[in-house]
Amino acid sequence: MPASERVPEVGLTPVTEALTHGELTVRGRIREASNAVLYCETVHEGRTLACVYKPVAGERPLWDFPDGTLAQREVAAYLVSEATGWGLVPPTVLREGPYGEGMVQLWIEAAQDGEGDGDGGADGEGAPQLLALTDVGEPAPGWKAVVEAQLEEGRSALLVHADDIRLRRLAVLDAVINNADRKGGHLLPAADGRLYGIDHGVTFHTDDKLRTLLWGWAGEPLPAESVTVLEALYAELSGALGERLRELITEDETEAVRARTGRLLRTGIHPVPSGEWPSIPWPPV
Repeated sequence: MPASERVPEVGLTPVTEALTHGELTVRGRIREASNAVLYCETVHEGRTLACVYKPVAGERPLWDFPDGTLAQREVAAYLVSEATGWGLVPPTVLREGPYGEGMVQLWIEAAQDGEGDGDGGADGEGAPQLLALTDVGEPAPGWKAVVEAQLEEGRSALLVHADDIRLRRLAVLDAVINNADRKGGHLLPAADGRLYGIDHGVTFHTDDKLRTLLWGWAGEPLPAESVTVLEALYAELSGALGERLRELITEDETEAVRARTGRLLRTGIHPVPSGEWPSIPWPPV
């Protein structure tokens, strides 16, 4: 069934409308990706946007994610992000393109050192560093420990991430969508101070597969803001949001999203590694 029939166009913004209905032109290919990722432009009503197009035809099958497509899960992750109100995933749609149906996502230009307003950063200046390795045994103020990393020549270092509210919101979102691949390279701080997460193709599994570099808050109480957001999300998953997700992921996966959200509310804490699944993605960057 065509994407336009499978996912109702509900609440399109000017950006998602341009991504959905614009004339899509391929400008290049991002070769570092394991699946086909094309850099494109979409033109709609005189507006030109840079975007990423990931055709389903260019996906490599995953034995542990046999249902649906990477593209569908990417769109589902965007819908859940939008429901939180945090806007952590760039605008993402499912549509036909030059190489068939695929995911089209707004291109986010990552801020360089010295750019941005520094909002929420660890040092408050420019585009903040979000991940680091340190030789000391304990993280410095403003940082959270993740794991001890083994380096060359038998040396070890502590992997840390910034104690940043934007990262913390992303950690909550990842727990909801069961993100199995939150690498450092999937974090995009923009010049306007916002932080985006990308590459959500391996999400929404019914089994616990959370694998992330954002374990610094594991076991800590959820912020009051997150509890409020999760309560609203839990309700929406029984309504229109749940119906839209069922068009993209399976019934069981949709129910698992609601179950994970409910579990976060019951425990009131950030999840901890289960020990049944590698907790850190590889490679981490």
